[in-house]
Amino acid sequence: MSAAMIPLNIAILTISDTRNFSTDRSGELLTERITTAGHRLADRQIVADDIYRIRAVVSTWIADESIQVILTTGGTGFTGRDSTPEAVSVLLDKRIEGFGEQFRQLSFSEIGSSTIQSRCLGGLANATVIFCLPGSSGACRTAWDGLLAEQLDSRHRPCNFADLVIPGRGQHV
Repeated sequence: MSAAMIPLNIAILTISDTRNFSTDRSGELLTERITTAGHRLADRQIVADDIYRIRAVVSTWIADESIQVILTTGGTGFTGRDSTPEAVSVLLDKRIEGFGEQFRQLSFSEIGSSTIQSRCLGGLANATVIFCLPGSSGACRTAWDGLLAEQLDSRHRPCNFADLVIPGRGQHV
């Protein structure tokens, strides 16, 4: 018999100049996915696509010992306002290089070569795992269903990121 899944405290940040809670389909999809999987929504916010506003929220969550995972959605493209990678990458202690690579591989079957414009990324900071996802609900679904659901499940073997953020379970960064 497998061990019980250990729920994680996950914060969701939508980065958008136009969305609010009634129009934030990606944030809503991620909220539904994490709660259905048995995790807890620790916080959910929306901020404008501004390096310093993004960095302020993510930094606060990294410093909050009760938040184990941060998911951002939006701001990972190439337009002039897309600044999530620049805002978050400097906060990371370690990057999860394979996350962006694997996401783009999964996404290629859905959107073809347009996936190369995704600058999604993952990393660890202060024993908090962070994944920056594109802003479309389709991309969030691809990332959650194809990668994050397993990697944030403490029962997934041979390894998972849950073990790194659950106190007493793995090696903290």
